[in-house]
Amino acid sequence: MFEQASAPIRIAVLVGILFTMALTTSAPLAAPPAKTAVPTAASPGAPAKPVMPPPLLPGSESAAGSAAGAAGAAAASAGLTPGAGVGTSVGTSAGSGVTTTPLAAPGNGPHWAYEGDAGPADWATLAPDFALCGSGNRQSPIDIREGIKVDLEPINFEYRDSAFRVIDNGHTVQVNMGSGNAIRVMGKRFNLVQFHFHHPAEELIDGHAAEMVVHLVHKDADGKLAVIAVLLEAGQAQPEIQNVWNNLPLERNEEVHATSRLNVLNLLPEDRRYYTYMGSLTTPPCTEGVLWMVMKTPVQVSAEQIALFSRLYPMNARPVQATAGRMIKESN
Repeated sequence: MFEQASAPIRIAVLVGILFTMALTTSAPLAAPPAKTAVPTAASPGAPAKPVMPPPLLPGSESAAGSAAGAAGAAAASAGLTPGAGVGTSVGTSAGSGVTTTPLAAPGNGPHWAYEGDAGPADWATLAPDFALCGSGNRQSPIDIREGIKVDLEPINFEYRDSAFRVIDNGHTVQVNMGSGNAIRVMGKRFNLVQFHFHHPAEELIDGHAAEMVVHLVHKDADGKLAVIAVLLEAGQAQPEIQNVWNNLPLERNEEVHATSRLNVLNLLPEDRRYYTYMGSLTTPPCTEGVLWMVMKTPVQVSAEQIALFSRLYPMNARPVQATAGRMIKESN
């Protein structure tokens, strides 16, 4: 029928249809839409928009790993590593001003002793690190004979009243010293770390052993060790040794913080002439390259003071080792 209608009618109908469609499909006029806010820290509740990390700079991941590794290494090195021999581990107890160098610590390293199956003859077989105890050619102690008499430079002692701690470590009585004590010799400064005792004396002088010896263990900035040996013989009581005995711990491997102070200068003889040679630690791992200085004149200690130590350690001396052609010098 639409096709049969006249042209004016068809036009009117089309206009009506178009007008109706416009009314039914068009949306009412509205204000322009607001811009979407970008989520920021000042717009809480805004939808989170994923933020891509910046591109990784070359080497930055490895640098972070290195920093973390360095921090871990620093933390590990902050703790003391107990050593098996004299001078193998040096540290400072926080807030105490006392340096510590354990001769041996319980549960660390193989057991060694002065007698029996773990005695000196077997030290080299107890651990690979102890090999020098059997194969070294600059081992200590030695029998000091026929030293070359020369004008040895005097040892400059820089000892002072200091705090100290006492520990019975299962091999000897050891005294860990406060900082600020040192010697100067051969152009180097060696800091005093600790001292300890042996009964009888380990060093022989022309085949003779003193009743005891005290070893003063020092270390320089490069880690080199220097040990001063002071021979002890029966006589008058020695006040500083009594100071140590007064602070003996009740249990092994437990340090006693002494309430008194100690000056190692008082342990030295008035005559400061000495023998000197290159040697080793006298306990495992028997590390060589140690500068030894043995005072020629003994210091007196009372028979009671000797007896007290010998009750704890009837024998804690390594047998003398071969001189192996090394040079021994002594003060005129």
